[in-house]
Amino acid sequence: MIRVLLADDQALMRAGFRALLDAEDNLDVVGEAADGAAAVRLARQLRPDVVLMDVQMPGLDGIEATRRISADPGLTDVRVLILTNYELDAYVFAALHAGASGFLLKDADPADLLQAVAVVARGDALLAPTVTRTLISEFVTAAPPGDPVAGREVLTAREQEIVELVARGLSNDEIAGRMVISPLTAKTHVNRAMMKLHCRDRAQLVVWAYESGLIAPRRR
Repeated sequence: MIRVLLADDQALMRAGFRALLDAEDNLDVVGEAADGAAAVRLARQLRPDVVLMDVQMPGLDGIEATRRISADPGLTDVRVLILTNYELDAYVFAALHAGASGFLLKDADPADLLQAVAVVARGDALLAPTVTRTLISEFVTAAPPGDPVAGREVLTAREQEIVELVARGLSNDEIAGRMVISPLTAKTHVNRAMMKLHCRDRAQLVVWAYESGLIAPRRR
């Protein structure tokens, strides 16, 4: 059973999400929050597996709420899925930087929402390779340049190469094909890199790769 917390300031939107999720045997909506402060409080109280988090809410916004949830050592197993009205907006990279495991359009098909919750609940990042590439192109250029060697000493040369490919938007299968290894081996290297860098998931690995200067963002 996947436990879900809904955080959206629009009651009608929360009701729609609840109706969809509650109709599934393996999903349980355990609470609703109308603002970011309530989302943080309920996350600590209810310990959901996934928080569906709207970005723009009164008071504490969704990005700051995500940051507080991600920084709480008691909520390391809670994953945040950001809900946005636009495929790519100025909030997306900030949300990933704050600790979100991915993002989803509010007008996504019901099947896509259900899949997104399942993907994030099992610890994967909801960042399709094509979305990752577009996100990097549009928003990572705005990130401040990082120390080009920060954190690299903990990674092997092979792990650095794989992290670079992840940050460029390649899936495990694509990495395996590029490096002539099995998809399982590629996944193992990705997981080891995340552990060494203390990244919650693949999304955070992308953020680290650019902020550390492992690879340079494409300039306009």
